[in-house]
Amino acid sequence: MVQPIIECVPNISEGRNTALINKIIESITQSENCSVLSVEPDADYNRTVVTIAGEPELVYGAAFQLIKASIELIDMSKHQGEHPRLGVVDVCPFVPLSGYTMEECVQLAEKLAKEISEEFNVCTFLYGYAAKSPERKLLSTLRKGEYEALEARLTNKDEIHSVDTRLPDFGPKTWTEEAKKSGGITIGARDILIAYNVNVEETDAVVAKKIGSIIRGSGRLIKQSNGKKMRIKGMIPEIQGMGVTLESHSISQVSMNILDVNTCPIHKAFEICKSIANDHNAKLRGSELVGLVPLNSMLEAGRWYGNRENLSEDELVAAAIDGLGLSELEEFNPRKRIIEWALRGD
Repeated sequence: MVQPIIECVPNISEGRNTALINKIIESITQSENCSVLSVEPDADYNRTVVTIAGEPELVYGAAFQLIKASIELIDMSKHQGEHPRLGVVDVCPFVPLSGYTMEECVQLAEKLAKEISEEFNVCTFLYGYAAKSPERKLLSTLRKGEYEALEARLTNKDEIHSVDTRLPDFGPKTWTEEAKKSGGITIGARDILIAYNVNVEETDAVVAKKIGSIIRGSGRLIKQSNGKKMRIKGMIPEIQGMGVTLESHSISQVSMNILDVNTCPIHKAFEICKSIANDHNAKLRGSELVGLVPLNSMLEAGRWYGNRENLSEDELVAAAIDGLGLSELEEFNPRKRIIEWALRGD
């Protein structure tokens, strides 16, 4: 039988205080059957992406411990950052890798959201495959207005959300001290998603924002002075994206989530961004992956950028790293960043 293995990728709303981040990570019990594979803080986003993988029940326990520590140590009323966010653990998805079904991940997500809300009296939302209705499936929909609009949502003064998306699935449906401090915690189940940023040589994100609005599936919202609006769809339905400034490196980024890497592989997203940047006389400075990536995605990119046939796995991965410019901002270590290799301890 295939050993059940899942991944959990919580994003905590702290990317600057190293001591606090370390304290949260240290709260997690690790073993040979459940490991923290990566911890990636981003000071500009003020956000840290954590990747945990292993046996389902152990990963569940690790996620609970991380959320507990985050609730205790992070105060959302003082949080600022470039990335959209709703709470101390802005998102916590379970992802089936092998020997475990999506439905089982949905059950874990619902169990965790309920347990967290009951133990800590905080608002929890279910998204992705765990959503209770189609309107609540997208994280971006549940996060509209971000933390700053949560008080209005819980006091019936919100003008952003419909009745279908306004309130949490579990926890207080009124504004409390716990809600003020922790915000809303979004837990769900999803397919493998690749968080991917393409770097643009500019400081004001003008071109990066244009690229984001062209490439993302949701496209652009066109507004008339008379108040009329219409939505123009973008190029790639499998991409969520936006342009942001990365002040620490004096560049901008097209920050993307690739929702289906089978339909839109990494190199396709990169090459589209490169083409549009060229149209606007802007240059790219490589790209970066946030969190871990499946081996097959790297191999596919390596086949695109490789200069000859019959390359080995290591050679294909090296070609992908070079072609995508993954070590442009900091070194990309494939032994730690490719899921299969990291789990094996290669």
